[in-house]
Amino acid sequence: MSASRSETTSALGPDEPERESAGGQPAAVPGAELLAALLDGMDAALCAFDAEGTITHWNREAERILGWSSEEAVGRRGFAGWAVRTADAEDVQGRLMAAMDAPGRTVHEFALLRKDGGRVLVRTQSARVLGGDGKPAGVYCAFSEVHAQIDLERSIALSEALFEDASWGVVLVDVDLRPTVVNGYAARALGAGRTSPLGRPLGELVVQGVEELEGALHHVLAEGAPRGLAELWVTLSAAEGERRRCWRSGFLRLASPLTEEPVPLGVGWLFHDVTESKLAEQEADRLRFRSSQLHRAGRAAAECEDAMEAATAYLDFALAGFADHALLDLVEPDGERLVRAASTPSGAPGPCLPVAGAGIPVRYPKGHPALQAADRNGSVRASAPASAAASATGDWAADRQWPRDAVHSLCTVLRSRGRTLGVVTFLRGSSRPAFERPDAMYAESVAVLTASALDLAGLAEG
Repeated sequence: MSASRSETTSALGPDEPERESAGGQPAAVPGAELLAALLDGMDAALCAFDAEGTITHWNREAERILGWSSEEAVGRRGFAGWAVRTADAEDVQGRLMAAMDAPGRTVHEFALLRKDGGRVLVRTQSARVLGGDGKPAGVYCAFSEVHAQIDLERSIALSEALFEDASWGVVLVDVDLRPTVVNGYAARALGAGRTSPLGRPLGELVVQGVEELEGALHHVLAEGAPRGLAELWVTLSAAEGERRRCWRSGFLRLASPLTEEPVPLGVGWLFHDVTESKLAEQEADRLRFRSSQLHRAGRAAAECEDAMEAATAYLDFALAGFADHALLDLVEPDGERLVRAASTPSGAPGPCLPVAGAGIPVRYPKGHPALQAADRNGSVRASAPASAAASATGDWAADRQWPRDAVHSLCTVLRSRGRTLGVVTFLRGSSRPAFERPDAMYAESVAVLTASALDLAGLAEG
């Protein structure tokens, strides 16, 4: 570092005999040419000083920032009078050369002069250069414009913040759709650690919904990021069982900045768990719909001349989006057994219509959910065993006198004026989830209206 480029070239010795390669051809001696190529290829501006403060190296990035060429800079003593104001020259030179006496790197900010007379604030990192005898022989100084350095630091700080404390999940996925970086939020959402998901196929982390997720990632790699956010429903496997979650996701295609044409490096996937809000929205929509159905059912029932027709109208409106089948069983005059009064078709969907049963009681076995509902004056939910085969599920329904495609049931008592009039049973197939407590509350509201219509029919017959 104590000699200029030309001196370094001379030191290699143009008078030395050319060395030959194994094939007999002269072998290239890179020397200063290699050093110059490395310096000029750097992204940071770099200059070097010998022990007396004379500039020995000056690369192209330094020329770009300040406008002074290597030929104009190399050989000058310090920056005084050309790259820094005369009044500041001594202070700048002293702080730079002080790196010869300090181990490690020192960082400073200086205002340097461009060749066109403009000023630019730079941030420098200086370190001493040791000679062959181990003693300080000079100083090298790497510098960049402060705003560029600040932009870089901000980018690094943003990356670190995203991968540590972000309130969104951040996952970097390579072109093979395997996670390479997972932040803390994403690790918790996936039910894994920060490192365990790395390099694993997404199908090992997501039980259901992985096809939609991988399809979105493939689209981003091929077409670029979509304009808006996507809401993906996924099912995750956990120690306590499967968890269904909704992730509001955004995607960014990552391309290398070091190539002339963008080369995809992978996808940045950012997501936020919105399961609770989506479930609340769905519940609100469900309540609005069911309230509307009850309102419409009341208006339709008010136009029915026959009270039994009004009762079945309530069941028809209740079935929409709620169940696949409805069965209406009334208590015999003796109050001991149930008789089928109306039902929907056991095959294709259809309206709930009265049945001609000739008053024959339904052969419900002891402990049947409908009998339990009548005894408890409430609602009883039941489902076929989850591990049962399709044939066994059909037997489970047939044993309870229900259509064979029934998998989930909800039996609700019909009461009016303090008396039990019967039981209404709602049934769902395998494509629907099991009945839950909110479903039972809705069924009880329908049962109250149905029981009122049936009680009116009994009064009319009386």
